Order: sequence, then C-alpha cells, then structure tokens
Amino acid sequence: MNGKLYIVATPIGNLEDITYRAVRILSEVDYILAEDTRVTGVLLARYEIQTPQKRYDAHASEKTHDMVLEDLAAGKKIALVSDAGTPCISDPGVLLVKKVREAGLSIEAIPGVSAITTAFSIAGIEGNQFIFRGFIPHKKGRETFFKAITEDVEIPHMFYESVHRIEKTLESLAEHLDETRTVTVARELTKMHEEVVQGTPEEVRDHYKNNPTTVRGEFVVIVS
Repeated sequence: MNGKLYIVATPIGNLEDITYRAVRILSEVDYILAEDTRVTGVLLARYEIQTPQKRYDAHASEKTHDMVLEDLAAGKKIALVSDAGTPCISDPGVLLVKKVREAGLSIEAIPGVSAITTAFSIAGIEGNQFIFRGFIPHKKGRETFFKAITEDVEIPHMFYESVHRIEKTLESLAEHLDETRTVTVARELTKMHEEVVQGTPEEVRDHYKNNPTTVRGEFVVIVS
C-alpha cells in the first residue's frame, strides 16, 4: 500500500493556532519534512510530539526528492511543514508536490492559518477578491511590479516583505502611488507585538521612519 504526503499548515506566530487534526497527523506520520528543524522543534515540543524530523528547504537535492518518493511508495506517511503558515505558498515544497503527483502518489492538505487571509481579515478592505504577489522582486522586475500596482486600482494587491527591505518598499510605494490609495502594513501577526498600520502611502512610510524600533518582524503589505 502506498503512503501519503501531508501538507500541514502550522502557526504563523502563536503556537495555539494549530488544529487538532494537524497535531494528530504530525504525531502519526513516520517523519516530518521541515524547512528548519529547530523552528519546527519548538512547535513539536509544545505539543509533546516525538516524530523525527528531516530537513527540507528550498535547496533540497534530487537525492532528497528520490528518498521521499521511495518512502511514499513503500507505504510511509510523511508530513511537510514550513517554518510558519501553509507550505508551498512562498515557501518550499512546490517541486516535491509536483514530483509526488507525477508519481501518482497520494497527497492530502491539512489546512490551517495563513498570513495572507489573517491580514486581509483585519484590514477592513471591502471586496471579495485580491491579488497575492508573494515576495516582490529584489532587483529585476521591481519597477515593473510597482508600475502594475499603480495602474491597477480596482483590486487590492497583497505581498510579503522582509525586515531588510520594508523601508525601501514603503518609500517606493510613496513615490509611485497617490494619496487616494491606501497602504496597510501588518506585522508580527498573532504574536505579542502584532501591529497594523494603515493610511496613505506617505503616512505609512513616515510612520516607520519616525518609529524605527518597530521595523522588525515579518510584514504583510496590502495596497488598495
């Protein structure tokens, strides 16, 4: 009998935001593929899960993929997790899922929290659709990105940004967008220092310029 690959969503900050089903699956599988075993180890310890881990990140080798496929074909049950949130969405795992599907093996999603929907739910933005752009380009394609969201005023655009580039990105938004647009920045979602800042592009840029100690953590940006 073939095994199964479980794509398991994990908390984005608060460790209580994990489903009963996810805890059960992580406890029952033969092993867990983790983006960073140290990060996942904290979650496993919190719920007294003893399942062994194996590292699986964006640099996973062909040998690693072959090992997983062989184990699944042999009947093993394997969970894939990222450091936070749902795997395969701006996180490692897409190539593995593709290979497992091509091999005709079983995959099952164990859904849970997502920074995207969490941020959108507390932004107070009307509408039933948005465009998610993942992490925006560092260099090549960056100007094209800002031009696209400048021209598209009908649908909100969401993206992730790192602490290292958030100030530069907010500066670019202030340069490209007029005051009729709204920028929402959500950081450290579900954590102790959760913060949501909303205003015109210039207002949000100035907030972080004037409060440099808050330029830390993980950021979700919404342009509407």
